[in-house]
Amino acid sequence: MSSAAEQPHSFQPHCQNCSLNAICLPIALETGDVERLDDIVERGRPIHRGDHVYRSEDACEAVFAVRSGAIKTYRITPDGDEQIIGFHLPGEIFGLTGIAGGLHQNNAVALETSAVCEIPFDGIEPLSRDIPSLQRHLFQLMSRTISDDQQLILLLSKKTAEERIASLLLSLSSRMRRRRLSGREFRLPMSRGDIGNYLGLVVETVSRVFTRLQKQGVLSVNGKEVEILEPEQLAAMAGTDWGGD
Repeated sequence: MSSAAEQPHSFQPHCQNCSLNAICLPIALETGDVERLDDIVERGRPIHRGDHVYRSEDACEAVFAVRSGAIKTYRITPDGDEQIIGFHLPGEIFGLTGIAGGLHQNNAVALETSAVCEIPFDGIEPLSRDIPSLQRHLFQLMSRTISDDQQLILLLSKKTAEERIASLLLSLSSRMRRRRLSGREFRLPMSRGDIGNYLGLVVETVSRVFTRLQKQGVLSVNGKEVEILEPEQLAAMAGTDWGGD
């Protein structure tokens, strides 16, 4: 991991009292098992915006959980262009794609000052054998990663820019609610350029769509702060149902 040396362990939050443990950990994990997991988790000091957690072709020796901030994963195309493949928010796991081949298949960089938990394979493998619920949870996380990849394919299959952006906003809303935060008002950690890259749109189109949705009263936008004013209308644009509060 490219962040610098770790802070003393006494200053680090533990899995037991972390506000994200309901997302990261199996619900049925016993206190003693949480402590065993806590012993193998490595927590580095904050990663600043633009710092890499890992790069493509680095040895894949751990998976990572976002503790705060946001992480962007991307790959470099044969033409040398950046292609964003995912945004990862607090409580979410990333770095799973390199497990099979032993090397990371993409790059992971901080979108803003962030903190991550590093979970080494040489610690998690024997622990997951001893704790069946942890093993099942890891499988569920891997399944969610596959679902996220499919979500990107679905986003890019949308015909219009409005459909793509509406779908992304609804996905972010759902992930905010998973953290028991507001699904209607939230901050976008990524730039308009990153959104365009991810959705296959030019940045000018992204800005025009946000402006249009604001004029229509669907959204209220102030920089990176977004409020969904008409969630049902936004969901209709995405061709889905609003599942929020």
